[in-house]
Amino acid sequence: MNTARDLIKRLRNSDLDGFIVSSPSSLSYLTQFHNPDAYALLSSRGLAYFTDSRYAESCKDKLKGVLSLRIINGSIFASLAEDCLNLGLKRVGFEERHLPYAEYKKIKECLKGKVSFVPTYSVIEGVREVKRPEEILKIKKALEITASAIDFIKDFIELGVKEIEVAAELERFIRYQGAKGSAFDIIVASGPNSAYPHHSPGSKKLEDNNNLLIDLGVDYLGYKSDLTRVFFLGKINSLYRRIYAIVAKAQDIAIKKIKPGEKVSIIDAASRNYINNKGYGKNFVHSLGHGIGLDIHESPNISPKSQEILKEGMVFTVEPAIYLPGKFGVRIEDMVLVTKHGCEVLSGAINK
Repeated sequence: MNTARDLIKRLRNSDLDGFIVSSPSSLSYLTQFHNPDAYALLSSRGLAYFTDSRYAESCKDKLKGVLSLRIINGSIFASLAEDCLNLGLKRVGFEERHLPYAEYKKIKECLKGKVSFVPTYSVIEGVREVKRPEEILKIKKALEITASAIDFIKDFIELGVKEIEVAAELERFIRYQGAKGSAFDIIVASGPNSAYPHHSPGSKKLEDNNNLLIDLGVDYLGYKSDLTRVFFLGKINSLYRRIYAIVAKAQDIAIKKIKPGEKVSIIDAASRNYINNKGYGKNFVHSLGHGIGLDIHESPNISPKSQEILKEGMVFTVEPAIYLPGKFGVRIEDMVLVTKHGCEVLSGAINK
């Protein structure tokens, strides 16, 4: 796929003749180079890349697919606007979720009312949904590191260890395995704390006859992984066994429905309806999953309200859950790749 050509076509379909890229992830996608302080202007002429002198040498060595590199010593926003005017652009889009309002105001002011500055969503995100083969390889490597961390931590989990200590060991381990770091704040939640979907690990010690939920992801060369597993210390009670079995079955039902051309809402409903029929619908409080790649949460969103259709090459999580306040929570999360005829569970049966 010619990314620039495909994006220029999307611009035309959106009635735009220019587009300002401010999201670091989208910039990385377009150039295969990560720079937290850069912007780009995409037009029919190609991609102009704007940054400052701190990144000059790195950009010269590593930037790919860029028509021109602009090292700016003054205002990048003024330079972006100046390029729009010099190119005669009339309608320029920007990423409404990623351009801060203060920066939007500066660019708009410099455009002097001569260019329509249009908020957009899913211009680049829509292209990023379908992963290239080299992206899939990096995601698989991120998952490989995540799997080895889950396997490693089993020997560290014991009574009296604190949640925060488990999180620290995981962070240390993944860095030794080649990850840049965790993809998000690692969730380690024991006992009643696991009933909070996004619990922050604290000083609570692991106790006998209690569960432990670990939600871990890593950043490998910019690409993310996301995996949730639950463990149990001591005797597993009948309620916990029942809830775990329901969540596992709900995930299996959803995964079996994944294929190109299927509605995202159907995938979510398949899992959600099963949990609801078992009497725990009100205890499944979030979407079934989310896209993942350069960002930990990206398109597609696997939710009841989504109108999207699955495409071959999409990568997303499937993470049904049941949370019982004051008792425990169970979430099982895997990553899947939509294939030609179905899907591949990238995380396999890691510690299920």
